Amino acid sequence: MAAAEQLVYDKAGSPESTQDDHSKALAKIEQPNKAPKESLDRDIALAKLGHDKKLCFIKAWEEKEKAKVENKAEKRQLKVTSWENSKKAALEAQLKEIHEELERKKAEYAEKIKNKEAMYHKKAEEKRAIIEAKKGELLLKTEQMAAKYRATGQVPKTGLMFFRD
Repeated sequence: MAAAEQLVYDKAGSPESTQDDHSKALAKIEQPNKAPKESLDRDIALAKLGHDKKLCFIKAWEEKEKAKVENKAEKRQLKVTSWENSKKAALEAQLKEIHEELERKKAEYAEKIKNKEAMYHKKAEEKRAIIEAKKGELLLKTEQMAAKYRATGQVPKTGLMFFRD
């Protein structure tokens, strides 16, 4: 019998198995003025309505809990994203600082190289000036010696030996 397998709700609203107690539940619910079938239909409809109400509450609770879980997960995701962005920004700042330090050192080294280049150029100019001065002295000395040899008519002792008399 199908009625024996149905769930009937007691006054508190909890389901009870009606396999053995179905006849007792019907006996309690029946009223002497109404027909037994109408009373049974009404009780079944009320039980179904109570059951639907509970299912509705359960579904609303489930949706609320799922929304809580989703919101909590979203907040955590936002925290992770925020943390990641702050770490990336810190690394970018550090990288920028390193680049600036490297540029500063590069400029310092370039200045040192330019200074060394200028120093070497100055020393080279000094050496060139010394060489030119010695060259001028030697040329002057050579001209004086040549004038002396011309004046005296002597032939220099060093140099071209096969032109001597």
